[in-house]
Amino acid sequence: MAPEIWRDGPRGGEAVEGVGEGERPAEEAGGGPGSGHADPEGGGPPKLVSPEGRRRTVQKVRRRLGEERISERRACRALGQPRSTQRYGLKRPDMDRRLLEEMRGLVEAHPRYGSERVHQLLVGTGWRVNFKRVHRLWRQEHLQVPQKQRKRRRLPGSSAGGIVRHRAKRPNHVWSYDFLADRTEDGRQLKLLAVIDEYTRECLAIETGRTFTARDVMLTLQYLFAIRGAPEHIRSDNGPEFIAKEIRQWLDRAAVDTLYIQKGSPWENGYVESFNGKLRDELLDRELFLSLPEARYVLDEWRDEYNHRRPHSGLNWRTPVAFAASLAGPPVGAPPLPPDQPARKPHPILS
Repeated sequence: MAPEIWRDGPRGGEAVEGVGEGERPAEEAGGGPGSGHADPEGGGPPKLVSPEGRRRTVQKVRRRLGEERISERRACRALGQPRSTQRYGLKRPDMDRRLLEEMRGLVEAHPRYGSERVHQLLVGTGWRVNFKRVHRLWRQEHLQVPQKQRKRRRLPGSSAGGIVRHRAKRPNHVWSYDFLADRTEDGRQLKLLAVIDEYTRECLAIETGRTFTARDVMLTLQYLFAIRGAPEHIRSDNGPEFIAKEIRQWLDRAAVDTLYIQKGSPWENGYVESFNGKLRDELLDRELFLSLPEARYVLDEWRDEYNHRRPHSGLNWRTPVAFAASLAGPPVGAPPLPPDQPARKPHPILS
């Protein structure tokens, strides 16, 4: 007879009675994962860690099985939930309800404010609440402000007129101004001239018109110099209204040095560009102006709110006016002299 072939196993279809020494038994077909195996589907129910989660689970089980068929006592015993915890009445929602109403009112009035700025407004109105509580309710109610993700140009302002080399150190040290564009309902252009003090972050003026010339810019500065005093420096881009020979000569006679940023480098005039972004985000993108007088009125109201009521993150959440009032120095309107330089005799201001 031919010898038995090992790979074919025993002859005659005899079943293997046992497992040989050193061999592992085969797993039963259809068996699920044991205690030491992870669920391959990954769909297991989450752990009920918090009392609130177990409280909701008990209520859900009773609704599905029928509240008349299963009692609360039985459901709590099956899920390991103490009945005292199940019947505990939360006090926090009653306390949070008034805070949420106040937060929603602030969000409705200022839809582009974040949770940190809203917290500062709440504290300013008398609420004794910490930021963690405000942030928790902010996320719970999905009040996050959507942010557009865009690529940022990280080039330092290295020119002689940029904010890195000439940084404001006191009020009336450096002003900056720039133009913004918008349109009225009839499609006609609106041009806005914004002037700010880089140190106090105050918005000194927002002049609105259909067009602007160098002389219009000069008249705006002449009015500001009369009520606040002339700054030591004024920063701008290379727009035709700012580099005109007429306005440069007039600023020289008024003992004001001009700081022009490098062409195509708006980040070198970062303070006024940041202000322009806030103005556009909080007002211009939300308002439809019917006429030029309406635009002037609305912009003047927004400027007053920005200076007197809006907390500024760069000023430790103080308003620009409050920050300026806390500084010790000469009163606003006294014309300053450049430090370590002989005083130039100012010529009469052009009228």
